[in-house]
This record gives sequence, C-alpha cells and structure tokens, in this order.
Amino acid sequence: MWKRLAVLCVSQCVAAGAERPAIDYRHGYSMFGELKYPPDYTHFGYHNPDAPKGGTLVMSHMAAFDTFAPLSSTGARAPGSDLTLDRLLTISGDEMNAYYGDLAEGLAVSPDRRWIAFRLRPEAHWHDGVPITSADVAYTMETIRADPFAAGLPDVLGWIASIEVLNDREFVLHTHADVTAANFTILNFMTVLPAHYWKGRDPRKPDLVPHLGSGPYRVADFEPGRSVRYERVPDYWGRDTPPNRGRYNFDVLRYEVYRDGTVAREAFRKGLFDYWIEQDLRHWVSSYDTPAYARGWLVKGKYYLRIEIGVRLMLCWNTRRAPFDDRRVRQALTYAMDFDWQNRALHRGLHERAESHFPNTPFAAAGLPDEAELALLEPLRDTLPAELFTEPFALPESSGTGRNRAGLERARVLLDEAGWRVRGGDLVNDRGEPFEIEFLSRSPADQRTLLPYIDSLAQLGIRGSIRTVDNTEYINRRRSLDFEAGLRNHDILLPPIIELKGFFHSVAAGMPLTRNMAGIAHPAVDALVETATDATSFETMRTALRALDRVLLWGYYQVPLNAVADPFLAYWDKFGRPARALEAKYRSPFPHGWWYDAEKAARIRLGD
Repeated sequence: MWKRLAVLCVSQCVAAGAERPAIDYRHGYSMFGELKYPPDYTHFGYHNPDAPKGGTLVMSHMAAFDTFAPLSSTGARAPGSDLTLDRLLTISGDEMNAYYGDLAEGLAVSPDRRWIAFRLRPEAHWHDGVPITSADVAYTMETIRADPFAAGLPDVLGWIASIEVLNDREFVLHTHADVTAANFTILNFMTVLPAHYWKGRDPRKPDLVPHLGSGPYRVADFEPGRSVRYERVPDYWGRDTPPNRGRYNFDVLRYEVYRDGTVAREAFRKGLFDYWIEQDLRHWVSSYDTPAYARGWLVKGKYYLRIEIGVRLMLCWNTRRAPFDDRRVRQALTYAMDFDWQNRALHRGLHERAESHFPNTPFAAAGLPDEAELALLEPLRDTLPAELFTEPFALPESSGTGRNRAGLERARVLLDEAGWRVRGGDLVNDRGEPFEIEFLSRSPADQRTLLPYIDSLAQLGIRGSIRTVDNTEYINRRRSLDFEAGLRNHDILLPPIIELKGFFHSVAAGMPLTRNMAGIAHPAVDALVETATDATSFETMRTALRALDRVLLWGYYQVPLNAVADPFLAYWDKFGRPARALEAKYRSPFPHGWWYDAEKAARIRLGD
C-alpha cells in the first residue's frame, strides 16, 4: 500500500520537485519566533542528562482497556501504549510553539510555505532491528488519511495534498495551503508505524496483541482491562538524542486500573501506586493529613502542564434540540448557575472561574473588540448579537452566600422573553409543556455540581434530573446525540489550533462522540475557526482566537465553570527531579524526566 502511495506522490510531484531549491534542513522549527535551543544542543535544559536509570514507576488508570491497536478509534487503548512508538517531532516544554526533531534529524519549510520536508535519523530502527524509513511514514499517513477517525480526530491529515518520498530517509509533505502551527502540532502527536509489520494487519482493529514498536518501552506483560507493565528497551535507538537525554529513566512502568476514584485514592494512600493527580479539592485539603505526610514521605504539590489550557469543567447544552436552540434560554440557564457559591461551599475557594474558553492566555477575549478583531467580525455582524460590539462580556457573579437572587431574576426575565411562563409552580411553554432537563452523566461525582444547580433551576420552575449510566450506554447516547445536557472536560492544547474544528466547528457538530458536544453550528464560528487554524503568524492567530472566544461567549452555548489550572499532585517521595524542572512552564518533565532514588525510597516504611 505505501508503495502505491509513494509512486503516486512522486509522479504527481515531479514538477514541484524539479523546481524546488536544495532543502535547507534545520534541527527544529517555531512558527512564532526563534528557537531557544541551537543546532548543537545536547538536551533540553529542564532535563537532567545524567539521570540514573532503574526502578519502577507505578501509576493508576481510571478506565479499563481493551486494545493495543495504535489507530483504534472504537476500543479503549491501553495506558502507556504510545511509549512504544516514536514521533517525527518533539515539542519543547519551555517554549510556546517550538518543535525539535525526534525521529527526524532535520526538517524544513519551503519559502512559499507549501511543503514540509523531513530527513530521518540514520540510527532510528524498530525493536526488531529494521531501520525506520520514509516508507513507514508514508504507510502511517496513508492509513490515517484513509480513515479520518483512525487518529481520534476528524480529518487530522486533510491538510496534506500528497507525500513525496525522496529516498529511504527523506520525504516531503505537500500541503493544500500554507503551513500552519496546527500542522506541526498534529505531527507532534502522530506516532509512526512499521509498514513491514502491519502488512496484512489492520492497526485500526481493536486487539490485545502487543505490537512491534520503536520507542523507549515495550509491553512486558498485561492483564486485560486490569493492568499493563512496560519494560525499558535498554538499546533504545533514541536514548541519547537531544530531545530524549534525561528522559525515560524508569526500568519498569506499571499501570493499575481502578474504576472508582475513592478506591484509587485509598490505594494511593496505602502506597499501592506512586502518584495521584487530585481533582476533588475536598480531598486535597484534608485527605492527605496522614502520618506519612507528616513524616515527609508523602508530598503534596503542583506541576506545570500549561500546554493544556481552557476549561476544566463545562456545562454543555445540546443546541440541536429545543429549547436549547434558543439563545435566550441558554443565557437564562447560565444566570441560574451560582459558581461563586459552589466554589466557596464545595471547593474551598480553590477553583478559578473560567471567564473565557482560553483563560489565562493571550487568546482570551477582553473588553470590547479591538480594531484587528473588528476587521474579522464586521463582515459577520448580521449573524451576531448586537451586544457583542457594544458591551464587554461578563459571566454572572454572586455573593457566594447561596442567595443568587439577581441571577435568578435575570434568568426569569429571559425565559419570559423566550415564551416560558410559570403555571402551578412549573415553567411551561405556550403549549403547556413543562421545561425539563435531563443531565446525562457517567460519573457519580457529577452530582456535586449538578444537584445544587438543579435546586436553583427548581426555583425557576424547571424540572431537572440526572441520568447516570454506565460507560457503554453513555457512549451510545453520545454517539446518537441522544441527550439534553451534561458536564464535560473542555481542556484544549496550547496553542489552541489543532482541536478547534473538533470543539467548535459545524463540521464536527453531527459527528458521533463529537467534542462539539453542544452542537455549535454557526457561520461566524466556522469562519473564525478557519482563520485561526490557517494563520501563519502569531498576531493573526491571536486576533482570530480572541474574536472566536467572544462569539462563543455571547452565544451562551456552554457554561464555563473552573479554568484549567496546574494539576494538584500528590506523590510518594522516592524520586529524583531535574534541578531546572520549573523552567518547563508549558510542559513539565514529570513523570518521564524524573528518576527512581533508592535512598529516598528506603526511608519510606509503608504501613507505619
């Protein structure tokens, strides 16, 4: 299959190849400025190049798995399986949007920004000793392009017009339009598959067979759905390449599956696994006051993960169906949510309200649209609320005391404007039908957010209920778009380009299991998503994202709750950490830049 692709691409690209000047390969690429690390860099500054190898890192995973297939979109992939494969590029943890060669020792963008060339490292090979070549990349990309959902994102490689294989180590990706930041972000996440191994096999078909890889780890053993153990490949070809020096230091990685957060938390406190990322802040405040914590064996802290931004928890309405297709109704439901009370009473005030879809970044809308934003918004004015141009957007605030009278009064006025009246204690439309909302959930933890909200809705005459279902039913109902509302994580990668279409564009609104859970389908949103995605400068991308954020907020498609923040991390103190770890302000070296410290581990006595 990859041979057909190579022949096809070469035949289609002869003219381009003949006119192309000599390729000026570089060690990395940044869309938005100069690279921090020079061509002769030996390692990232936030790694310890002399980190010792050895020991075991035990981690938890909160869902069962049923496949090792690398491109499966229907099965639940085994945790850690990405570590068995390599990528063309690695993103820097201390730069916003800088990429360095991983499998690729060199890359280049054409002067007209219509192609990207790569040269693979000559030492790169699969675990069976076969060299990694351009044919493997061509095979991987053809497989993904043939099935847009193979990589878990719609049309993830649709920007590639053709792949020109020059030789075993060099190939060129010809693009439909100018090369953008999104293209590099996609390549950073795309693992390369061995063409010779997958001949006669399907990497999209779920199975429980450990497959041939090239990465720093390989599967040692597993118990289906319960645990998987990886062993470090001692002769890993990329062990000493600059992006990898100081990484992948544990001899063994083990993932244990826990289906319930309470059970997992107790297992962690007993030392059955090594770290826990706490998302329930009630427990962060009080559940770790143990003798082990007092002795310094158990540590609480945070780590940087600012490549992930956005909204940690979002309340989404299914705007594909009434009454959520009415903006006034969505706005009323937003005013009924008393975030300030929930944060004080339920989360000890530790959450930060997400005032934007891209909070705490240069991409968040603020104040009124500036001149650059207006240039994008004016042609769309007729499709947008008039207030967008005259008022700064602000989410409703309350005193946090539980008396959200102002918010509920504003909600009542908006519902009245939308044709909803209270009769006999129930809110009904002109046909006498009651206003009812069923919140679809697969986690009992959702009740902490939804039950107080349902009480607020009841004061408006709205009947609210929670339908908690198992994972299979949840997926089936999401796939068939059979739901009214629900909570979901809404975090997005920085810069927020690669996932924009999946989260907000109309092309994703009707897809099964779409990330566009709210069903947003608006011409202004589509236009701004496309402008941001196709941007070739930081300024253009920033302006488009600010305008997009503004349009989304004024559309009231979703209710942003708490913003993504640096994760709360508790861990058993038996690891070494790089001295300059905090310099990686976008992506922490945790956990693969840490290492096992036998001396620290020896002082911990579990059960004492």
